Amino acid sequence: MVMKLVLEAHDLLWGMTVDYLTDDAPLWVKEVLLRGDPVVVRRAITSADQVAVGIRGQLRHQRYATQMPRSAITKQLKPEALTHVNTQQFEHLAERLQTISSIMKKFSECWGYTGSFGFELATGIQTVTQQSDIDLLIRAEQPFAKKQAIELLETFQQAGLSVDIQLQLPQGGLALKEWARNSGKVLLKRAEGAVLVENPWN
Repeated sequence: MVMKLVLEAHDLLWGMTVDYLTDDAPLWVKEVLLRGDPVVVRRAITSADQVAVGIRGQLRHQRYATQMPRSAITKQLKPEALTHVNTQQFEHLAERLQTISSIMKKFSECWGYTGSFGFELATGIQTVTQQSDIDLLIRAEQPFAKKQAIELLETFQQAGLSVDIQLQLPQGGLALKEWARNSGKVLLKRAEGAVLVENPWN
């Protein structure tokens, strides 16, 4: 049953344990897993029974790349599921969450939280600071108009929020800022590696 899961970059997964780490994994990584924290799916090529994941520590530079067996996954949470959390449980974020939600509704039907915001909303572990960028993901099966991209970024700027928005295409990931500002080729992040393309939806 678990093998059938469609896993995409930025999905949060539970079930990773220290048993799946290599011996040289840092101590903080083991501590994070012993606490039962989720890991995040990242883009990389793995064998069919494995999934590439990243582990985040308390400090910003603490990021560890590894893989876990698909069979170990006990729970999966997509970024868009985090838009439905009860904001009252997150009083210190509530105002920002409300603003983000009202802005995003105008621009996308399918979006979600990633990064430290996503992690905190999923786990209740306080990871967001005042300095934290707000990482968001927009599912963009169809081309996302540049005009819309520019407008969305300007709206956030006017609201005084620093956002890092990824467009999630069927072919890979694309930074909204780059798409909005760039008239030439843009960087499309794929499992096989990043590639420069004119039209990422082609």
